Amino acid sequence: MSAGVQRGGDKGRDPCHQTGHQPGHQPGHKPGHHASDHPRHFEPMRPAHFLVAVFCMGLVVVGSNVLVQIPLNDWLTWGGLSYPLAFLVTDVLNRRFGPQAARRVAWVGFAAALGVSIWLASPRIALASGVAYICAQLLDIQVFDRLRDQRWWRAPLVSGVLGALLDTALFFSIAFAATGAPWMTWMMGDVAVKLAVNISMLAPFRALMWNLASPSATKRVPASP
Repeated sequence: MSAGVQRGGDKGRDPCHQTGHQPGHQPGHKPGHHASDHPRHFEPMRPAHFLVAVFCMGLVVVGSNVLVQIPLNDWLTWGGLSYPLAFLVTDVLNRRFGPQAARRVAWVGFAAALGVSIWLASPRIALASGVAYICAQLLDIQVFDRLRDQRWWRAPLVSGVLGALLDTALFFSIAFAATGAPWMTWMMGDVAVKLAVNISMLAPFRALMWNLASPSATKRVPASP
């Protein structure tokens, strides 16, 4: 076959075939392994960043613990409007500093918020909030990290929805079961509002992503041969 024919035949080939790689298979990645399975380097979290993150997280959680005791109507408490901000804080931290830094903030925020909430809210509310908060945050961090390489909106949306569902189910069942309060209707209203707020948080997340949580802050570590 002539060289001209060979060059002409290459034009219709799949670029993946030209490089010898399967479609969707990146060099150095083993088949069946997700990109997030490989280690990454994230920008180190400075003490100032850590303190600001813990303060913001504690403010959201403590404020929500107080507001959740104030019904807006038969279907909703004020806490349902404020608490989804905690997932925004976590997702921004996870995006820029990685899951380990986000978990540190979640645990410190959990301890700080639990201690303050005991004074500002009832012990039962504080306990319910603490359990629901840490379980939902750890789930959110894990899911976000698994989806971070997909479309920008998928990680915050899916992780926020799953975290909100778990948080609401745990909190209302621990805080209000057998108290005579209409907690089932509150829970349904709370879920609906949290899901709506979670979707609305995509806009500020998108804006913060290119400023506070730029993807350029992360570098993938080359896979070992």
